[in-house]
Amino acid sequence: MANHRDIVSVERVMRAPAAAIFEVLADPRRHPEIDGSGTVRHARPDAPARLSLGATFAMDMRRGFRYGMINTVTEFDDGRRIAWSPKPANGRGARFFGRIWRYELEPVDGGTRVRETWDISSDGLRFFLRHLYASRFRQDMTKSLERLDNLVATQS
Repeated sequence: MANHRDIVSVERVMRAPAAAIFEVLADPRRHPEIDGSGTVRHARPDAPARLSLGATFAMDMRRGFRYGMINTVTEFDDGRRIAWSPKPANGRGARFFGRIWRYELEPVDGGTRVRETWDISSDGLRFFLRHLYASRFRQDMTKSLERLDNLVATQS
């Protein structure tokens, strides 16, 4: 059973339709535009143009130092839900990684409710991550949804 501190979620209602929001989320090349933490630098050239279930995509990152992550799409319901599980691109320590980044979209009056979730309930480093990053990630995720909202608002 997951500890409630192992799952962090933030929500925001956006005026854009779910399909427009999902298109941004399903394009890994757009992820640096929405990342509120400032750690996502860019998708590597071999990233697919649009994600699907089982797709993998590598991202160059920076949080104090440069590193890469390879993500595998583990949940995909077109227009409604997308989630991926990251692992270090160099393969070191991959067995400890079990975190999931998830976005869920729900049509509501006047737009779409977007929920971003960081789920570390199956991560081998969850005790460490819970205490060091949970509050920071909540702030970063709130900023990510704000950036996503601004981005899709200008496209509508």
